[in-house]
Amino acid sequence: MNSLPSPSSSSDNSTPTNSRKRQRSQSMQSDASSSSTKRPQPQPPAVDEDIDAYMATQPDQDTPMFAVPLDRFKTVQSLKQQPMQPGQTWYLVAAEWLKRWTRATSGEIDKEGPLSEDELGPVDNASLLDSLGNLNADAVEGIDMDYVPEDVWKRFVEWYGPPTHVLQRKVILRAAHPVLELYPPRVCAMQLTTVPNPQSGDPAHLSVSAAASTKDLVSQLAQALVPDAAGPYRAWRVNVEARARFFPVASLTPSDGRLIIESDTRTAEEEGVMENDVFVVEFQKKSGKWLVSDDVEPGEVQEEKPLFGDAGFFESKKFDNRNTPSRYGPEEPPKKSFSPSLARTTPSREPGTVGLGNMGNTCFMNSALQCLVHTPELMEYFLSGVFTEELNPDNPLGMHGAIAQAFAVLVERLWSTDGGSTSSYTSSSSYTPRDFKMQLQRFAPQFSGYQQHDSQELVAFLLDGLHEDLNRVLKKPYVEKPDWEGGSVGQQLLDLASRSWEGYMKRNDSVIVDLFQGQYMSTLVCPECDKVSITFDPFMYLTLPLPISKKWTHDIYYVPWDLEKPHLKVPIEINNSASFRDVRALLGRWMDAPPENLLTMEVFSSKFWKYMDDHQICSEVQPNDIIVCFELPCLSPQSRRYLEQPLPFVLPVFLGNAPAPARLNNSARSAKDDFGYPFIVAIDYKQAKSLDGIYRAVAERLQRWTRHARDLFSWEAPTPGYDTPVVPLIHSGKDSIVEITAQDGVMSVTEQQVIPDEGDIVDETAAIFDDAPVVDGVNCRSSSPIKLGPKHDVFAIRLQMKLKEMGATSSSHSLPSSDFGWTKRLSFLADPTRPPLLHHDDGLICEFDENMKDYYFGSEANKWETALWDKWPEFVHPELEAARLAELGQSNRSVITLQDCLDEFTKEEQLGEDDLWYCPRCKKHQQATKSFDLWSTPDILVVHLKRFSNSRVLRDKIDAFVDFPIEDLDLGDMVGERKVRKNNGLEGEDDDEPLVYDLFGVDEHIGGLGGGHYRAYVLNHVTGKWYHFDDSFVTPAKATEAVNPNAYLLFYRRRTATHLGGKSYKKILEAKMRRQIQQMRMEAEQARELNNSMTLDSHQLPTPPSEPEYTQRAPMVTVESSPWQPDSSNLDENNYAPLEDTIDPLNPDAFPSLESDPPSFSEAQYDPVLMASHRFNFPDPSESSNGLSSPTSSNEASRDPDSDDEVWSSDNMQFSSHHTPSGSNSPAYTENSSPNPPIAKAGDAGQLEDISDLLDLETLGGDTGHGR
Repeated sequence: MNSLPSPSSSSDNSTPTNSRKRQRSQSMQSDASSSSTKRPQPQPPAVDEDIDAYMATQPDQDTPMFAVPLDRFKTVQSLKQQPMQPGQTWYLVAAEWLKRWTRATSGEIDKEGPLSEDELGPVDNASLLDSLGNLNADAVEGIDMDYVPEDVWKRFVEWYGPPTHVLQRKVILRAAHPVLELYPPRVCAMQLTTVPNPQSGDPAHLSVSAAASTKDLVSQLAQALVPDAAGPYRAWRVNVEARARFFPVASLTPSDGRLIIESDTRTAEEEGVMENDVFVVEFQKKSGKWLVSDDVEPGEVQEEKPLFGDAGFFESKKFDNRNTPSRYGPEEPPKKSFSPSLARTTPSREPGTVGLGNMGNTCFMNSALQCLVHTPELMEYFLSGVFTEELNPDNPLGMHGAIAQAFAVLVERLWSTDGGSTSSYTSSSSYTPRDFKMQLQRFAPQFSGYQQHDSQELVAFLLDGLHEDLNRVLKKPYVEKPDWEGGSVGQQLLDLASRSWEGYMKRNDSVIVDLFQGQYMSTLVCPECDKVSITFDPFMYLTLPLPISKKWTHDIYYVPWDLEKPHLKVPIEINNSASFRDVRALLGRWMDAPPENLLTMEVFSSKFWKYMDDHQICSEVQPNDIIVCFELPCLSPQSRRYLEQPLPFVLPVFLGNAPAPARLNNSARSAKDDFGYPFIVAIDYKQAKSLDGIYRAVAERLQRWTRHARDLFSWEAPTPGYDTPVVPLIHSGKDSIVEITAQDGVMSVTEQQVIPDEGDIVDETAAIFDDAPVVDGVNCRSSSPIKLGPKHDVFAIRLQMKLKEMGATSSSHSLPSSDFGWTKRLSFLADPTRPPLLHHDDGLICEFDENMKDYYFGSEANKWETALWDKWPEFVHPELEAARLAELGQSNRSVITLQDCLDEFTKEEQLGEDDLWYCPRCKKHQQATKSFDLWSTPDILVVHLKRFSNSRVLRDKIDAFVDFPIEDLDLGDMVGERKVRKNNGLEGEDDDEPLVYDLFGVDEHIGGLGGGHYRAYVLNHVTGKWYHFDDSFVTPAKATEAVNPNAYLLFYRRRTATHLGGKSYKKILEAKMRRQIQQMRMEAEQARELNNSMTLDSHQLPTPPSEPEYTQRAPMVTVESSPWQPDSSNLDENNYAPLEDTIDPLNPDAFPSLESDPPSFSEAQYDPVLMASHRFNFPDPSESSNGLSSPTSSNEASRDPDSDDEVWSSDNMQFSSHHTPSGSNSPAYTENSSPNPPIAKAGDAGQLEDISDLLDLETLGGDTGHGR
């Protein structure tokens, strides 16, 4: 036999013990005089003072003791309701302390028992702090902490003493809404000194509100270093690591320091103050002079310039040859100016290996950004400057272009090759995205502050924000969504999908749509009429459930309504996220009972502790919680149809001790008055009109819980010929004689003990009638006694009114029961139309005196020997046994694959009762079956592995390993569009190309929900190498290392032999062509100027008769391994083209338009793009007989003997347009350029290398960006 946990803690004889589990702070364990604040006692009056005035100051002795705590509770609750206002100060209070305070002041009694205010102590916020004394990053409002206004905080300090940890926060505005700044930037402060190498002391650390003015910021920095500092002082923000309290003035260089402009209107947020910023405070000397030169103007040192100045995107990329003037010495002489095309640059590090600085729990943002900026086509789009042409600042759904511009700056910085180190990847090669973070929280307040967030939520917001900021649709028209009309499945589906996508594109058209958005098909089927509804919707990322569900395993104590059936302990296993609605549905199926007739409650300390309704999540139940399910003969109050028809009164019944005579007139009850376990009674309308009917209904239910159930009723001997059903006698554990009074005398009944079979729920006895009387010659031995009714002296029923949820709400436990309700309600008994004596919010208390309680249930000391609430035979349903066997077999299966997750995503499921679908054919809501299918997939596929689950009090994560491919993710068999076309004999534009994806990024999460850490593995498409990004730390990695149990977001790129991006690709190509044409013009102009200047200093020489006329030739482009390479038959012997076939780079009309037809083969050989992609073979002057080349016109110049040989070397003179990862827009002649530039292979990862290899003009703009 299995038993329910003993209710010993609720016995009437129980006393508080030292075993009660409580967490107390050190202040609570200290001396009472220091742990609480006592109210001062009034002093005795002076002799001449009015005695009445003195008595008026004394507390009213008749006032109940709980009045003062209850008044405090009501006051605090009222003050907490006030709305937040910007500039206010609110305080954080640990939820654990606040919960104990609520118990002590409101009268709540939880599982730890009652609590008094004397046990509270000051506010204890220690649980909210980490090891460094900062607020925990994963603290959640309502679960870990709560907020109180300043008025409440002052009262807490007054009532309970000053706390150790004071966590005050300012209310600031975020997107015009007041929010509490939970995580203000924490900064470091050092003091400027003239000592060269100061070593003493640690830097000061302080938190600064983002809404604080810069004047207050400087003041707080100074006060942190020198308390009560009067000034004058000023502060510098420096880009150094804070290691000591003092900072030498000699180290404050122009490249490291920036003076803070003090203002009452400029905020710290506008100043760009971020987490972990370092400031140096300079105190003015007594002489009135500053340690730093007085000619320094505020904000002069290293003021960061925006990436795109007034000159525009491309102008900002030009070399700035002006020197920054020194603040501490004479200005350096200007350096020699070089043309951008002739400058020799050596990258100081590999492009795309810049880390991102953590500004305080911003790793979720850093990892997501690294994956996005390493998306090849997205990088090209922003570095090419195309985004500047597509900004949509007037889009009301966008961010006025701010997010797109901030992201462009970020892309430029991360792909820059300036600075850093090539030998190692450390935090020095990093960039802190302050501006991006400020723009992000400006438009998305949920990301404000420095609390940990979900990386997937950041990706979703950023992609949507970029889409709206760059939406090519300036005015969105109204578009109706097409409906499925049935018909031939194949063609109708294709038409519906096409119309749905076209309607979507009328309102949404951007680079994000071109690259990231696909389409899925949703199918709903009505279970009643088989109506099919099909819709097509776009998606930007694919959220895949893991085919693993964490099981919630618990024992449910099931109480059937039929008294002939035993109550059972039923173990169940159900999904961790299931609700108790699902639990009742499962139990109803197993126990053959209507789920709507089941009532689930948590029992604790002889009470109903929690009302387990549909909203209660199983995972929120603790392992030791006792859950009881009662079967009712009617609809349960937890059923949604409970009030649809007149029902019996379903009331809770509690067992309690009868009050002592001394407090018969006092209706108040205490917790120790209750014993045993409560149960549920259903009283019909007729029974509820009399006390006798109510008493009879309660006695019937009591039979289940006592071995002496027969003795709850009176019996009589049967009349002749009358036979009644046999009523078994319940044995009490020893032989006894029970006297039954009948009309015709006394019948002696002897109880003979019967040894029960193993597993029986109760011990039954056989009733043997000895000396049975003979009535009218009929032997009564063959008949059973007749039950007359309940004995009315066994227990008394008291009424408890206005209970909520069967008395399970916490506040109801402190409400006194009262029998005054009976008196008032019984006054209506004389009225024939009187209402019932009961209400639906009533509760009943069965009170037993000591003797009756011991007889029917026993005592706690004897382990309730005659009670049956500790006897629960276990019932294991065959369905559970089968599930356990199946789970045992699955434990040996291989790891989960990405394909398993895709299959789970497309699996058909039935809608829940909370998510019904309205069937237009049935004209009512139905629990339809629903399924999702991939219809078309995007060029860049973002896969979100759904690892996190979150309920009100439980945060959980699935850490299962999911195996996903690095290469060759084939989705061809899962994409519906291709399958439908294939089945109908149709062909799409790219159906002949396999739908295969390759991995290029993984965003991983380590730890649990609400905390943990995010990192990223990313493929650098420029170098072909994998790197691991851990905030500012970047290390080389292997692709296989990215496949691990922490993978959260997967970034895949479609493999193709052409190009990706649809319209965006065409625009990028046009922008590159314009840049190259512009560069060619600049190069030609520079060459002419150079030739003209050289001609002025040289002498004309006669032209040898045999010298070729180079003026009639154009330089020929050498193309290697290109499909556009010309046939040698079209060229003359000197490998030069006729002059009339050349293109003048200074004539814009000479270049073909992208809107025109493709060029002919011969024209294509001299396309400026091809010319820009390869080297020029200039004639070598040394080929002439005298080693000199004489000009035949004024445009030709002789070689300057003083010129640099390198400039004229044909091996070194190469024109390169290969993509420069730094984003430089100017092709350059470089010494390091290879004489044989590589040709981009078809399918290479996204880099737009040589435009000549991508110049298939017939396909420009023809790709929709979807792998269909």
